[in-house]
This record gives sequence, C-alpha cells and structure tokens, in this order.
Amino acid sequence: MTEAEDHKPQSDEARSAFRQPSGFAASLDGESSTTSEFEIPQGLAVQRHTDTESETTSEFSLPDGLEAPPAAPADAEGSAFTLPSTHSAWTAPTAFTPASGFPAVNLTDVPWQDRMRAMLRMPVAERPAPEPSQKHDDETGPAVPRVLDLTLRIGELLLAGGEGAEDVEAAMFAVCRSYGLDRCEPTVTFTLLSISYQPSLVDDPVTASRTVRRRGTDYTRLAAVFQLVDDLSDPDTNISLEEAYRRLAEMRRNRHPYPTWVLTTASGLLAGAASVLVGGGPTVFVAAMLGSMLGDRLAWLCAGRGLPEFYQFAVAAMPPAAIGIALTLTDVHVAASAVITGGLFALLPGRALVAGVQDGLTGFYITAAARLLEVMYFFVSIVAGVLLVLYFGVQLGAELNPDAALGQGDEPLVQIGASMLLSLAFAILLQQERSTVLAVTLNGGIAWTVYGAMHIVGDISPVASTAAAAGLVGLFGQLMSRYRFASALPYMTAAIGPLLPGSATYFGLLAIAQSEVDRGLVSLSTAVALAMAIAIGVNLGGEISRLFLRVPGADAAGRRAAKRTRGF
Repeated sequence: MTEAEDHKPQSDEARSAFRQPSGFAASLDGESSTTSEFEIPQGLAVQRHTDTESETTSEFSLPDGLEAPPAAPADAEGSAFTLPSTHSAWTAPTAFTPASGFPAVNLTDVPWQDRMRAMLRMPVAERPAPEPSQKHDDETGPAVPRVLDLTLRIGELLLAGGEGAEDVEAAMFAVCRSYGLDRCEPTVTFTLLSISYQPSLVDDPVTASRTVRRRGTDYTRLAAVFQLVDDLSDPDTNISLEEAYRRLAEMRRNRHPYPTWVLTTASGLLAGAASVLVGGGPTVFVAAMLGSMLGDRLAWLCAGRGLPEFYQFAVAAMPPAAIGIALTLTDVHVAASAVITGGLFALLPGRALVAGVQDGLTGFYITAAARLLEVMYFFVSIVAGVLLVLYFGVQLGAELNPDAALGQGDEPLVQIGASMLLSLAFAILLQQERSTVLAVTLNGGIAWTVYGAMHIVGDISPVASTAAAAGLVGLFGQLMSRYRFASALPYMTAAIGPLLPGSATYFGLLAIAQSEVDRGLVSLSTAVALAMAIAIGVNLGGEISRLFLRVPGADAAGRRAAKRTRGF
C-alpha cells in the first residue's frame, strides 16, 4: 500500500461503530473484554464498606465488592453531577408504612353537611373513597350530563334562597357523590354556578354551569331542598334520577305557605314590635304598624311594575318616616323617632348581611364582596328614602332631636314579648315552615334577654352585647339544624331581628338631614359596627356548635380550616 493510500480517507462502510476513536489509547489486554452495566466506571475512586465490630450483615447492607462513592470534598468546586454535601443516600432514613396503617377517615356517622364540608376542605388526593352510590336498574348508572344538570338546579335553589356559598358547594358535592360521581369540583359565586366532572385522569372533563338570575326568600322551599339532598345522601334510600327531578319540580310549583295579606300584616307587626323595643307605647305601635304596611304595599306595586329593588326599598322606607313627621307636626305627644325606627327594622337586610360575612369568613371572597355590595345598595336606598322625607319634614318645621336617644323601656317582660313577636313576624316574612316558627321565636326571645342582661343591666358595650347574643343565636341554630338535618338559616335569621341596628341608623340619617354630617357619620358607623357584630357572632356561634359535634376525620389529621389564607 502506497503512502497516498495510507492517507486516503476511508469510506463510511469501512468505519465501525465499535472502532476506537482516534486520540484514545487502546486497551492493554489485546482482546475485547465484556463489561457489566453494574461495574463501577474506571477512574471513580470508591471506599469499601466494612464493619470491624460485627461480622453479621444486614439485608440493607452493601454486598461485598460494591463500595459507596466518597463524599465530595468541602472545598471542591460543585458540579451538577455532584451529590449535595448535606445528603447521603447511604445514610438516609428508610421510608416505611406504620404497622397500624394510615388512619382512615370515617364520614358515615355524621350529617351529610359535615361530611361534604370535610371532604371539600381536603385536598383531592386525600379524599376518602366514594361512598355507596344510588342503586339503578342499569349497571352503567345515569348519564353524567343529567346528574350535573340536577346538581346545578339544586344549587340554584339553595343559592337563590340565601344559603351560604360553602353550604351550596357541600350540597352540590353530595348530590354528585350520591350518583357515583366522586371526581367532581363545584364552584359557587354570587350569580354563577359551575361544576366539573372528570371520569379519570386521562379522560376529558365534563363541565356545566348555570346562572342565578332571580333570588327570592322562601325557607319552606329551602327546607324541602335540604330534605331532598339528605335523602340522596342516605345509602339506604334508593332515589332514581327521575324521582329526584319530579320532587324538584314539585318544589318549584308549590305556592308560598302564607298568602299576601298575611305577609303584609306580618310586616306591620314587625315594625310595631320594633317600636316597642325602643320605648314606644300603644299609639307608636299602631302608627309604626300602619306605616310599614303601607310601605310594603307600595313596594309590591313597584315590583309589579318591574322596578329594581333599589327603588322598592326607597319607596318602602318613606311611609313610616312620613307618619312620624306627621305626628310631630300635629303636636301629638308620641315618640315619632320610635315610629320611624320601627319602620326601618322591617327593611334592614340582616339576612343578606349575615350571608355575606359568613362567605367572607369561610374564604369565598368574591361571593362575600358581591353580597356585601348588595347590602350597601339596599342600605343606600333606605337612606335615600328616609332622608328625603326627613329633609322635607325639617323644612316644614318638624322638631326632631337627634340627641334624644331612644330608651329600652322599663318593663323587661314587655320587651321580651316584643322581641318574640318581632321574631315571629320576621319568620312569617321569610316564608318559614310552621314547625320552625316556634323554635325561632323562642330563640329570638333568648337573644334579646342576653342582650338586655349584658347591656341594660350590666352596662356592657352594645357592640359586645350584640355579638354575644348573636353568637348564642348561631349556636342554637346550628345545633337545631343538625338535630333536624336541615338548613340553619330558618333557625337563625329571624332570631337576629331584635338585634338589628334600627335606632342607630335612624339617628345617623336624622343628623345628616339637619346638616350635622360628623355626628351622623358617627351614628352610622355605630350601626355598621352593630351589623358586623351580628354577622360575626352568628358565624362564630355556628363554629362553636361544631365543637360539640363529632368532627369528621379528627383522628386522622385534625379539623381543617375552610381555606388557608396566610400565604403559605
């Protein structure tokens, strides 16, 4: 072979994939030696693992001939392939399962509200296995879209009835699990309901949504919906999807339990009882009753014409204020301020305020902000209606003194009776079941007794007294709802009626009407503080009531908070 042929490049066929690359020294052993994939690479220094004290080897010890790599020197430059100096795989603790096993979460011996709320507060990976679902003739079960539609319709009725966002999510989750859909995630906002179901980790999710366009207060319908969800959550009750749809249609078709004239009379009784609570007599009772009934009829007329609720509240607030001004101008020696205050009690949105604060405390901030904004609009409408009448009354020469604080009366039994009458009338306005009216009436009387004992007798701050009384209302309401397997709203909302800040609201508006803005803002701030004390007290009482109940999963991981909000 010539010298030119030696330097001639070889073809690709002449090159071998196993040919030693140029620049590397060939093996010294003359023939190729097979290597094992478990052999330690050349150039890697190892230290043999020895035990000088004992000759007994453990099943976790290294075999003879296999040596652990040394730790990197402290002053050596770090590399992406260098083990961290603070960790050694050879000395790491062994992961194991406890001999007793991981504690299981038992959610079958508590009401469905607590079961579903506990699972919603758990991460998806920690939720227990699905409970026994409803039995069906068809082994495949109902169609997923129909189950999601039924769930959204039930959630719509609950949200429209004033239920809190967390309780609506719990009910929707319970309906889905009752039909075997355990991988579902409900989402509730103020006007939009949505739910997503994913059959498995590789399947596409199915999502449905529904908009709540109209809200109405009917606690009888709310109790029927809770009963339906309770029956669906019971593994011993077999309710098909068609039967659930039929019961839901009956709830929508049923009329309200009380006719219109009863509601109007209840509105008048509520205002009259509230006027007695602030020191009014029989004449004030009748005047406040007539003013509230007239305002209720005007509000119904505006509603029939399609006017928004903002104008309905403004119109309803005018007649009680006008009657109070008329009594002052005619020199009738009655407490006109008590007449106007009694009329305000029937209009203050206590139910929406409690629901908004409850949503905020449980982590539903969007829904809470929307509810509180709605409360603010209602409050502004009431302010506008009363201020308009007070302004004209002051211009006509009506002598209304914003410094004359209303009294609480000198007869405790009369005060307690008036508070119970107010709660009774409020329960009728909320369309409650007749079986719950007595319980909420007694609850309202107890709340006012606690408030009177703390504030009037004990001379404690009205805000603290109101919070304590509202907390007691929430405690009894939650315990009663768990006993009856129903919603807690019918047992709490009407009972907080005697605690609403009607007098502070009136005196704030009166001061503003007389150009004393600073004094009016102070009084309105007091009214806001009392309203917040009511809402927080009711929610705190409900949380305390769960301390007396068995907490789902308490043996496993402790009670979980609604949502982690501290940023970590």
